[in-house]
Amino acid sequence: MPISRLLPLLVFFFVQPNQQTLGLELEEEMGRQRPAVLIIGSGIAGIGAAEKLYHNGFRNIRILEASGRTGGRIRTQNFAKGLAEMGAQWIHGPSPENPVFQLSAQYNLLGPDALLEENQKIDVGGHPPAIPVIYTSSGKNISSPLVMNLTSLYFEWLENARNFTKDACSPNASVGSFLRQEILRSSKEWDKDTYELNMAVLRSFLNIECCVSGTHTMDYVALCPYGEYTMFLGLDCTFPKGFESLVNRIKANIPNDTVTLNKAVKRISWDGSFQGSDSRVYPVQVQCEDGDTFVADHVIVTVPLGFLKKHSEDFLSPPLPPSKIQAIKKLGFGTMNKILLEFEKPFWEPNSSYIQLVWEGSSPLTEPQKDLKKNWMKKLSGFVVLEPPGQLGHVLCGFIAGEESEYMESLSDEEVLSTMTSLLRQFTGNPELPPPVRILRSKWHSQPYTYGSYSYVAVGSSGSDIDSLAEPLPKDMDAAKPLQVLFAGEATERNFYSTTHGALMSGRREAQRIIDRYPEPGTAVSKAKL
Repeated sequence: MPISRLLPLLVFFFVQPNQQTLGLELEEEMGRQRPAVLIIGSGIAGIGAAEKLYHNGFRNIRILEASGRTGGRIRTQNFAKGLAEMGAQWIHGPSPENPVFQLSAQYNLLGPDALLEENQKIDVGGHPPAIPVIYTSSGKNISSPLVMNLTSLYFEWLENARNFTKDACSPNASVGSFLRQEILRSSKEWDKDTYELNMAVLRSFLNIECCVSGTHTMDYVALCPYGEYTMFLGLDCTFPKGFESLVNRIKANIPNDTVTLNKAVKRISWDGSFQGSDSRVYPVQVQCEDGDTFVADHVIVTVPLGFLKKHSEDFLSPPLPPSKIQAIKKLGFGTMNKILLEFEKPFWEPNSSYIQLVWEGSSPLTEPQKDLKKNWMKKLSGFVVLEPPGQLGHVLCGFIAGEESEYMESLSDEEVLSTMTSLLRQFTGNPELPPPVRILRSKWHSQPYTYGSYSYVAVGSSGSDIDSLAEPLPKDMDAAKPLQVLFAGEATERNFYSTTHGALMSGRREAQRIIDRYPEPGTAVSKAKL
């Protein structure tokens, strides 16, 4: 149905100053009230939940978004001659099992290559299949055979790490420690002439892996549950019109006024009795930072895990149960940022897709020095050559994770641009290499409602912590009380955390949990299957 034909579906009445009752639309034919659902956060989890509820006949839906835009960690911006992704960039595993790919194909948002059946069957193991161009810190190129051999070994080690079971490893074991053991074992057979270079290349691989996992070091990533993460088949692809085109297309299926921007939530009070303007008593009240309050039957919380880590103890009243507090504390949530550089002319070869940087003398067996001011750029894993250049221009996208990434956010654009210019001149061996003409970078750690990029299962935590984070309040098995506060977001999907498809699946999951409690759309709350 076109947006222009959708009538406003939310009616507001004032109970007291700044008190708004969500969801008072009466069902004229049945004379009954529909349940009111409030969603916190307008990322793809929140938008996906709202769309599913609306599709199933729920009309009293309101999304409260703290920032001035929708999309959450999906953020497309104008840059150079086209669009650049500051958050999510690829559909990881674009195959029929992936709901993000399904929707994108349904809405005709993808290029023709992404829709090729053969590309949907490729198993990339979570990493791009292309062989990178590798520069060293002394301005040399590394030969492809050496890179291919190390890449094959490295992917084999990662696969072995995923094959561990809970009974086969210590709860305190990390992926980083496992990889070091594999490196030590294999390095005994290396030629002395290539030993140091091999180590430096593997250090660079670990920097890439920190970006993949969104962590400072792979020593923070738990080994035992590492294999629970599920990867779909398919060659990763991008959106010609930006990732936000998907969010906007999903959003078009719900009324325009469903989302309220710049409405940050301060506290969610649940398990209470809050008077609505319709003489009904609601179990949940949401207080916003600007003083506004809303009441509702159900609230779906889709805020990032980074926000919960900062505010878990005062965000809900009564407080979250100890099991959920512990899950929030134990699970990992790190920072991965991008540095986009536009050049007047490319210095790389026409067919290059990825430029990897290798610091000679570095090693995966030791952690880099902690002098962030001096060494932060050494964590930069490399640059993706963004395509298509005819639309965007000549742009490289660098990736950096961890504490170095967070430190980078504290620097000015001029400082970062100067550092990148010196870095590329050093690695290409060309002291006259022209500097980038423009820079753009993400700052996810500094975002007040995000505090990082995405989640991982940290040492000391497990997949059961993800399940605990996803449990609703009261627990779903508690039939004596109505379902009140539900939790969605990528960090609540045990097998698909850190992904946009995991976030979308989680929003749909919690929407379905509500739908299942109402035999028919519009059933009175008093008749609900509680």
